[in-house]
Amino acid sequence: MSEHTGAYDNTDATTTSASTDASLESRAKTPQRGPKRWLWVIIAAIVVIGIVIALAITGRKGSDTNTASTNNADSTVTIGLKLAPTNLDIRNTAGSAIDQILIGNVYEGLVARDENNQVVPAIAKSWEHSADGLTYTFHLNENMTFSNGDKLTAEDVAWSINQLIKNQYHDADSLNMVKSVAADDDANTVTITLNTANSNLLWTLTGRPGLVFDKDAKYDAKTEAIGSGPYTVAKFVANDSITLKANANYWGSHKAKTATIIVRYLADDNAAVNALKSGDVQVLAPITENLAEPFTADSAHYTVKAGDDTDKYVLAFNNAGEKTSDKRVRQAIRYAINHKELIASRGGSDKALGGPIPSLDPGYEDLTNLYPYDLDKAKALMAQAGYSEDKPLQLSLTYANIYGTELGDQLRSQLQKIGIDLKVNVVEFSTWLQDVYTNKDYDLSLVDHNESHDFYQWADPTYYYGYDNKDVQDLYAKAIAATSDEERDQLLAQAAKVVSEDAPADWLFNYRVTTAWVKGVNGFPVNLNQTLLPLYNVTYTKQ
Repeated sequence: MSEHTGAYDNTDATTTSASTDASLESRAKTPQRGPKRWLWVIIAAIVVIGIVIALAITGRKGSDTNTASTNNADSTVTIGLKLAPTNLDIRNTAGSAIDQILIGNVYEGLVARDENNQVVPAIAKSWEHSADGLTYTFHLNENMTFSNGDKLTAEDVAWSINQLIKNQYHDADSLNMVKSVAADDDANTVTITLNTANSNLLWTLTGRPGLVFDKDAKYDAKTEAIGSGPYTVAKFVANDSITLKANANYWGSHKAKTATIIVRYLADDNAAVNALKSGDVQVLAPITENLAEPFTADSAHYTVKAGDDTDKYVLAFNNAGEKTSDKRVRQAIRYAINHKELIASRGGSDKALGGPIPSLDPGYEDLTNLYPYDLDKAKALMAQAGYSEDKPLQLSLTYANIYGTELGDQLRSQLQKIGIDLKVNVVEFSTWLQDVYTNKDYDLSLVDHNESHDFYQWADPTYYYGYDNKDVQDLYAKAIAATSDEERDQLLAQAAKVVSEDAPADWLFNYRVTTAWVKGVNGFPVNLNQTLLPLYNVTYTKQ
């Protein structure tokens, strides 16, 4: 479940204050030196002087290579984002804003995700699993270090995951199938043993559960970060900005091409757009298609591009509710919604989505043909249920004010045509959490569910949808226990089709993230950039 609006859309996001970051203090392990004879001292001094000079030359060359793609490239890129993390404690603090800025930039995981949401190597260069899916062996890269100079070992990997489970850090429940995590530093491997097979394990490890921390480091996790990624946190100003500096001790192939990345958090839409116009930021992500129009029109100076994401704008029906437990009513609503009209009103970049799985997730299948826009069918179903325009059904739509009022107004207008009198209640997010999510006191609701791999919601009858289908639950359980991706995807696709046919909700659209940047910026990720934002490849050359 997401608390963000998905884009700059004339709605200020709810912000929470947080303490200001202190400077990052690195702690390097340095070997002790014993006494030397005078001759060896002189020789050593000469050697050291030579090394220092060589390092100064090569270091300067390396810095030029790693922080800029050309001699004209700027050493700093400023990026405008919307939602700020309340602090940097990625183990204990909820919110996708922390993942967005820290994972892949400052902290690295055992494995990672690419722009197509596929699992790729990271700290582990390769892996294999047993035929029964219960044992995974990860082979780690060599000569890895943290930003403070400490060596990154298999013991750090195992310790990090074991600590997550032991202390029940954020997302620990996603590893409840894990039996043990063991390190073999001599073989440079980590073995994860499961109690039951879980086809989502690798993907789960691309997020917080797979992050690797320095077991020996001492720092304030709320204001500092010591990781193994291409960047370090140089400065964190709550609700304002984060400054990233290229990690001089970075071990991998994703070396930072720009020395300094400044991320400014701009909750106000006008301020964000003006920052891009004035050059205060070179990139703005996300921005609605409507607000992006001036930049799209000025293609000589700006690039505007929409990328795929896993956000699903879900119009949930209370399947246990007195009025919406009638499948005919739910089906009628689905037929009555003009998805093309909704998408066009938002600028046209979003995609129609006919079921619970977005295009970047396993098991996706185009299900938009199950409930095409058809007012005649919608009216016939409503008549069967005993309602018409002359005898309307009274329903309420309750959703959080972070999504604005336009969608509610459009849905009210569309459903009125089939005999539904829709009362729209736009409330504070805290009120929505209590009334809808916790107490399940609603008819219809609207939420941007932005998580990937979140089909489990439809297999949980206690979730706020109140959807209880034993066939779906069985298919999902089999998909999770599958020992091949092909089997998993087939089972998920079957389950998703059953869910869509039952009409426990309508999927208004698959939100696509629109990003705008000035000419001269290269390497900024477009897909998934609200949850996955690797910045090592970003450069800016002033035009």
